Amino acid sequence: MNITQDEIAQALVSWGNGKIAISKAFEDGGIDAARAVASANIDAYYGYNLGPVLFKPTMASGAQTFRPTKPGALAYFCGHSEEYPLDNGFAIMGWRACQNTTSATFVQGDIAMWMGWIRLTNKDGSITTVDKSFGYKKDAAGTLRIVLHHSSLPYQPPEASA
Repeated sequence: MNITQDEIAQALVSWGNGKIAISKAFEDGGIDAARAVASANIDAYYGYNLGPVLFKPTMASGAQTFRPTKPGALAYFCGHSEEYPLDNGFAIMGWRACQNTTSATFVQGDIAMWMGWIRLTNKDGSITTVDKSFGYKKDAAGTLRIVLHHSSLPYQPPEASA
């Protein structure tokens, strides 16, 4: 069950489309609708069914920096969580488009890694670019699952002094 480049490309599109669907569900039906869509998205392409997912969200810190469980991921995507009070809901920010640019991929059998940039555009036209790394593994049914998700904001070097 080797992973192909086409499967990685489709996984990236699915991930982006999921964030757009969560945003639209939030706008149309509120937090409960967003949570339902986010939960289904997490079940569809994350590997929490395989064990802990090595998930480091962009805007997480302290003791809650890493999200190895589904409830932690759901809180990050939707916010509104007593257990994760600092989460604002990354996936409910009005996303309308998602583009990815590959820096590199590594594939070996049923394990693959992707690294590059994700550009998300919100309903106001603002673009957020994040540095991303995804690790993938196929489950027993041959479904590609995210087992590593690392996200960070691009480094902004200080301006040189004159």
